[in-house]
Amino acid sequence: MPSLLNQLKTLSSVVADTGDLDVIRRFVPQDATTNPSLILKAAQSGQYDSLLDKITADCERLDASLDERVDDACDRWVVAMGGLILQHVNGRVSTEVNARLSFDTEASLSKARKLVALYEASGISRDRILIKLAATWEGIRAAQVLEQEGIQCNLTLIFSLTQARACAEAGAYLISPFVGRILDWYRKNTPDVIYPPAKEPGVVRVAEIYRYLRLHKYPTVVMGASFRNSGEILALAGCDRLTISPSLLEELEGKDGVVVRAMAQIESREDRPSRITEAAFRWELNEDAMATEKLAEGIRGFEADQRKLEALVRSKFERIDPSVSRER
Repeated sequence: MPSLLNQLKTLSSVVADTGDLDVIRRFVPQDATTNPSLILKAAQSGQYDSLLDKITADCERLDASLDERVDDACDRWVVAMGGLILQHVNGRVSTEVNARLSFDTEASLSKARKLVALYEASGISRDRILIKLAATWEGIRAAQVLEQEGIQCNLTLIFSLTQARACAEAGAYLISPFVGRILDWYRKNTPDVIYPPAKEPGVVRVAEIYRYLRLHKYPTVVMGASFRNSGEILALAGCDRLTISPSLLEELEGKDGVVVRAMAQIESREDRPSRITEAAFRWELNEDAMATEKLAEGIRGFEADQRKLEALVRSKFERIDPSVSRER
């Protein structure tokens, strides 16, 4: 009998939630997703020191401030990692805009366009890239503009139907509603409640989002993310895509059993609600304590790892030329 992973691949597109090339080669996912935490982990692994050193040396020659050179080197590093990943997947890689730009539409647009330009300069076309943006109001507005420019987006850190609806109305190519982080919030706030996988709040929320988008015939791809256990994954079998960590890919590959489609086909209808306004979006998100807290926490966490990556790159500049430390 095929493994659970192989059966799952017949119902949902499996995406690797990692920057580890060995894992990607082993499990042969359709796509791969990255974020600042995964990019930092790759940089710290030592496996890519020569590549990161070369990027730093190239940026050292730029006529720019140290902060600008560090920023440019980080951008080139995430694009270089994306390029390596694309050598091992047939589909796309998601590359994230700095979390600190999550509340600045114009800055997000500028960064996204730069990342795409760097990919294209390295011979990688934009149809193999998804630009990841946090699903704030400003991030969604940036995605709307990028989609109109032919730059497709992955809206991440989604915890509410309100976020998902706004992304779909903006024409986002893909959204990543989180499962495990929602469960984390409920475990912290209702520690006495035990949830079977199919009833976990994160699973229920992703299923709600999937049904809403299919009911109203939005083409936006729904990709469940942030899984804590394989039961959550199997409870969402049939969702458009599922991005899965290396440990859970390995677990699913090693298990036998029967995978049943959990996300049933939805009979769609033509009518759609009026587009959500900024005021309604902010109010509905404010009313959802879990979504508000987890969105803010996720942005802070990604930004913390971005700063660690920048510190690592800065240290490389200082080794090349110790005098640059005076630019701090």
